Amino acid sequence: METSDALTQLDALHLGFRQRYLDYEALSAQVRAWAERFPDLVRLRSIGKSLEGRDLWLLTLGRDPDRVRPSVWVDGNMHAGELCGSSVALAIAEDVIRLHLGQGDGSRLPPHVRASVEGVLFHILPRMSPDGAEAVLKEGRYVRSNPRDRRAERDQVPRWVGRDLDGDGLALAMRKRDAAGEFVESSEIPGLMLPRLLEDEGPFYKIYPEGVIEPFDGFTIPTPGFLSDTDTDLNRNFPWSWVPEPHQGGAGAFAASEPEARAIVEFVGERPEIFAWLNLHTFGGVFLRPLGDAPDKKMAPDDLAIYRQIGAWCETLTGYPMVSVFEEFLYASDTPLHGDLASFAYHQRGAIAYVCELWDLFAQAGLVRKKPFVLRYSEVSRDELLKIGRWDRDHNHSRVVRPWRPFQHPQLGEVEIGGRDARVGIQNPPFEYIAEICTRQAAALLRVAAIAPEIAFGEPSVTTLSGDTFRLEITVENRGYLPSYVLTSAKSLPFNTPLYAEAIAETPSAIVPASDARREVGHLDGWGRGLDASLGWISQQHGRGNGSSRKVSWVVSGRGFVTIRVRSHRTGLIERRIPVGT
Repeated sequence: METSDALTQLDALHLGFRQRYLDYEALSAQVRAWAERFPDLVRLRSIGKSLEGRDLWLLTLGRDPDRVRPSVWVDGNMHAGELCGSSVALAIAEDVIRLHLGQGDGSRLPPHVRASVEGVLFHILPRMSPDGAEAVLKEGRYVRSNPRDRRAERDQVPRWVGRDLDGDGLALAMRKRDAAGEFVESSEIPGLMLPRLLEDEGPFYKIYPEGVIEPFDGFTIPTPGFLSDTDTDLNRNFPWSWVPEPHQGGAGAFAASEPEARAIVEFVGERPEIFAWLNLHTFGGVFLRPLGDAPDKKMAPDDLAIYRQIGAWCETLTGYPMVSVFEEFLYASDTPLHGDLASFAYHQRGAIAYVCELWDLFAQAGLVRKKPFVLRYSEVSRDELLKIGRWDRDHNHSRVVRPWRPFQHPQLGEVEIGGRDARVGIQNPPFEYIAEICTRQAAALLRVAAIAPEIAFGEPSVTTLSGDTFRLEITVENRGYLPSYVLTSAKSLPFNTPLYAEAIAETPSAIVPASDARREVGHLDGWGRGLDASLGWISQQHGRGNGSSRKVSWVVSGRGFVTIRVRSHRTGLIERRIPVGT
């Protein structure tokens, strides 16, 4: 089929994820449609099921998708309400398909770099928390990861359970008048609740999630928490540096106790060739990179230089800065999080792992960038809340700030329901912004994919030693940006084995003794050094030498064809068939 016809069909298969947030049924239909229409480019598999029986759909994209080679992992929507992660993951998948169909303008890459990207395999998990996302989309309730609570103490300790009480199809918020209330309503923006100041005259309110208290003793009102009626935060459930409750909220019963986390750990554990890992969240307009548990001075300098380069690309293409988690994103200073996915991917899987908090609400509302970056979330003034309220009114069709309606609560008596719907405008960008965010994020990720190690052969030489005895020699080269081991910090990981070459005689007349067939090539340097890595002052500029290539040779007895195979766990397999003496 003509390329133009394939692109037309690709456009026709688009189910609107760049304009709205898809539910499970629509998302499943989207990934199935790609796999059915482009079987040479797309593999679709379920790597597991949620507790409610929904598939964890994984797309694998690239020519010859069953061939092992350097690979990129993308996942989205591990937190239930962070729906834009699914949209961006799907957009990356669509842009990769488009690139292979010959239309790569959206990547902003020159043709030779696009060719490098086409050699990379992509594994894309658009929705890690399908049960939670469905609850958010269909019920409007807040869910951290997945709507499940298996805690033994749940029947003894009062907690808030989200529920649609007034029958409008959404579980939003409740406010109740209270002389000790911490909030007042804005006089400028009806419905917007603001932190109470000393000068405020009231009325004052307590704010709770729409729902009920279980168990309720008739008096005690618990403080709502982000895990009030769910037991696990998936981003605290991964094996790296995992610690249990109460030391880490949301940790789960044990590392990878959740089927979603376990499916990922098992899949990637068999694929050491994954060299880059993008974990999509919302919101904030920032990229987060390792280290999560130590300052930059403790990071391998080569790793830091690579992250600086990726950060520069990402900020240019998306407008989002890249910051260290430890130095700019800890809510409690020197108190790292445990069990997060990006740390697992970096430390345990040796990948260039980073997080994107999609959707810069702060910039849209006119708030200044703070340092450390986490203060944008933890220190929000009344003036800043008013700016967000004005932005919602003027640019978001008041999707966030909802009117309050009276309701007779079965436990609390007179309350009002409404107030806020964080789904579109706070946690996720308005529908009108999704397409641009998708385009920019895909362009940034494809640039990262282009720095993969790229193992190749030089031209072989065959020389006659005597009669039907020959020396076969070939150069193995890394023409990619990254070294064959990817990151300096990953070099000691047990699966990060050096390259080796093997010669296999294909015809009985040509013999390579089995004891002499295998040659260790070793690791090969890449040509890239990251950003601001020293190449010497202008008067003393120098390269690294030729550590990016090695020569290997064999003695072949007889004439025929010999296949040379070069492989490692990180770079996969390449092979070349060479005639000897023919």
